[in-house]
Amino acid sequence: MRKDVRILLVGEPKVGKTSLIMSLVSEEFPDEVPLRAEEITIPADVTPERVPTHIVDYSEAEQSDEQLYQEISKANVICIVYSVNNKKSIEKVTSHWIPLINDRTDKDSRVPLILVGNKSDLVEHSSMETILPIMNQYQDIETCVECSAKNLKNISELFYYAQKAVLHPTGPLYCPEEKEMKPSCVKALTRIFKVSDLDNDGILNDNELNFFQRTCFNTPLAPQALEDVKNVVRRNMTDGVQDNGLTLKGFLFLHTLFIQRGRHETTWTVLRRFGYDDDLELTQEYLFPLIKIPPDCTTELNHNAYLFLQSVFDKHDKDRDCALSPEEVKDLFKVFPYMPWGPDVNNTVCTNDKGWITYQGYLSQWTLTTYLDVQRSLEYLGYLGYSIIYEQESQAAAMTVTRNKRIDLQKKQTQRSVFRCNVVGSQGSGKSGFLQAFLGRSLQRQRTIREDHKSLYAISTTYVYGQEKYLLLHELMPEFDFLGPDEADLSCDVVCLVYDVNNPQSFEYCAKVYKKHFMDSKTPCMLIAAKSDLHEIRQHYSLTPLEFCRRHKLHPPQPFTCNTSDVPIKDLYTKLTTMAMYPHARLRCTCASKRCAYCLCQKLLTLGLLRSVKAQLRRVALHRSLSTYLWLPLFLFLLHVFTLC
Repeated sequence: MRKDVRILLVGEPKVGKTSLIMSLVSEEFPDEVPLRAEEITIPADVTPERVPTHIVDYSEAEQSDEQLYQEISKANVICIVYSVNNKKSIEKVTSHWIPLINDRTDKDSRVPLILVGNKSDLVEHSSMETILPIMNQYQDIETCVECSAKNLKNISELFYYAQKAVLHPTGPLYCPEEKEMKPSCVKALTRIFKVSDLDNDGILNDNELNFFQRTCFNTPLAPQALEDVKNVVRRNMTDGVQDNGLTLKGFLFLHTLFIQRGRHETTWTVLRRFGYDDDLELTQEYLFPLIKIPPDCTTELNHNAYLFLQSVFDKHDKDRDCALSPEEVKDLFKVFPYMPWGPDVNNTVCTNDKGWITYQGYLSQWTLTTYLDVQRSLEYLGYLGYSIIYEQESQAAAMTVTRNKRIDLQKKQTQRSVFRCNVVGSQGSGKSGFLQAFLGRSLQRQRTIREDHKSLYAISTTYVYGQEKYLLLHELMPEFDFLGPDEADLSCDVVCLVYDVNNPQSFEYCAKVYKKHFMDSKTPCMLIAAKSDLHEIRQHYSLTPLEFCRRHKLHPPQPFTCNTSDVPIKDLYTKLTTMAMYPHARLRCTCASKRCAYCLCQKLLTLGLLRSVKAQLRRVALHRSLSTYLWLPLFLFLLHVFTLC
């Protein structure tokens, strides 16, 4: 709603413009009337709509045409005053004032007009028969009021209607010629209905109607009032009420009835509560609330946001198969002005055998959007009505801004739930296959993906020591412009260097990228020997991949293939997530296996049972079995116990 209202009074000389203003202020007819009243501001606390109101007078004797034009451009509503006992002043309304105002205002943003017939105390007849044809001719005219400055008839009503014409205009809502709501109004109210229909059955039941009433008007409806509303709809249309609930047709009919009876404020209260402006567009303040994101911090959805998104998923998963069919996805996004998800989304997150987005994939896509573009995520939550349904000030309440990553690195711990892995490699090295395998897709299934539907991202959940985390894989093109070492530490949490074991030129690219950008970086790196099902060819580089890893104290190359009949194994992705969570322990094993001696030592260290054993841990070869190195963790544990004793 507007922060203030500016009312301009124009008209022929001697019609009583100044008298109307002075009678309103002093509540009595003035003995002496000046040529023009000074601008008056009525405080918000004494106006019906609680909005400050500025009343501006115009005098032909004291003001120039240029001053009049300036006042017209600043006015929110213009009252054209005529004298009911002066036919010439009535004729001037159409011959002079309306054309003048229209010439000085933009066609797409015309100010509302109110016709004011003053001096009604001097005649016994009404001027309405003359004025009604004028009102029908000009759509900008909101209403006509007959009043008298002398006996104070309809003075306060005049300025109330003027204020109402600004705050609750009829124009955007209703077409008087067609006697129905305008398409933009129907579209807005349809979205409001769908957001309020919490179970998505196409009917607002009593609980949903009460929630809607409380949300918009801060008070629930009494049971009898609910029945009265439904009875009004029943009497006027056959399909307005079903199963004792209000259908969309009934909901729209009620608002049409409100508008026709002059209760525009009821519909506007609903529209504004759901974020609409005077043009029936969702406001920027509603869609993009302010949220401060310091440098080197990331954004994640909090617990309440995931609960809300879960309820939205359940609401539209009609067949309860834990996946959204194309029709269900389309239904979910009917409250959006456009389709936010393209076909690439199905290749970014997990889907079922039919290619439908699963519940896990649905939440993963929301997590990805929030991480990469928090403003877009805020916009999407706004369309879904998060702040309304969860009764929050804005959808910014759904976001968590994580701690600065530099602090995480210093403290060697993090509370984040989303970790980013940049996947680097030469053309054809197998990066795309590595991303799609994370989503459980074999090479055979990947070959069915259209080129224009491919995605450079893949996101899903992994489990590290029983904690669910999101791993976001981002495939970088070979021509990608890498950042410096300091910036690289903050742009991602772990780096995956992929080379093709069957291509002798493939490893050299990974080696050069590592030495140039990540050798002095704090970001952990893992080398992936992709297409390991093929014959391994010696790489054209001075060092073999294994020798390179040993020299730079990296994990040995991890064999990987997605050319399998079964779903590709996800162990590598768990290792990457663990490395991202604990970047300071770069030489640690990350297999999280119960049979791995190294992982057992790390577990004891995490629990506080082992301290100062980093030197011993470094000597343990990666992925050695517990049977071979059983003595080491037991020896270290017993040593620690004896030290405590």
